[in-house]
Amino acid sequence: MTTNKNQSPTPEQAHLAGSKAALAAKPGQAGIDPRGPRFGAGITALLLLTVIGLGLETTATLPTTIAQRAGQPAFLLLSAIALLFVWGAFAGIRRHPYGLLFKNTVRRALSAPTHLEDPRPPTFSQGVGLVVTVLGIVLHLAGVPYALVLFAAFAFIAAFLNAVFDYCLGCQLYVLLVRAGLNGRAHSAS
Repeated sequence: MTTNKNQSPTPEQAHLAGSKAALAAKPGQAGIDPRGPRFGAGITALLLLTVIGLGLETTATLPTTIAQRAGQPAFLLLSAIALLFVWGAFAGIRRHPYGLLFKNTVRRALSAPTHLEDPRPPTFSQGVGLVVTVLGIVLHLAGVPYALVLFAAFAFIAAFLNAVFDYCLGCQLYVLLVRAGLNGRAHSAS
């Protein structure tokens, strides 16, 4: 595992692979159970798969007016998902409805996590999901065929990877931006 010169891994972080270690909460930092975002990603993946199914069913005959396109079930569901991304991106992953559901129901039936995760990467990931879904919404309203389905599919792939394989694309993007000094944590001098 690689660490920078000023930081050694804690015993809890020592068993984590490189990219997962970068997501772990630092000593003294309030962390989150890493299974919580995976739980939320599973729900999101199922909802996005529904959007894709509904969208494919109705995209062949795209309505001519914005009001008609805005009334389609796939559009309405993707808009609701986008609102959930807004909640997660701006209120934080700890206050997201899926996070609260996990904490108050599912977490109680599980053993303690082996490590805690920094909440900033999953919160950033919610912002990435927001951008992707809003692009699909805007392009759909503009009348671009299959835009809603395509961007819902992009978001589905990311949610599926997180839920099933514990690989958060938005979190990895966050880590890359931090390492480049463009986002997040203070960049340490090497």
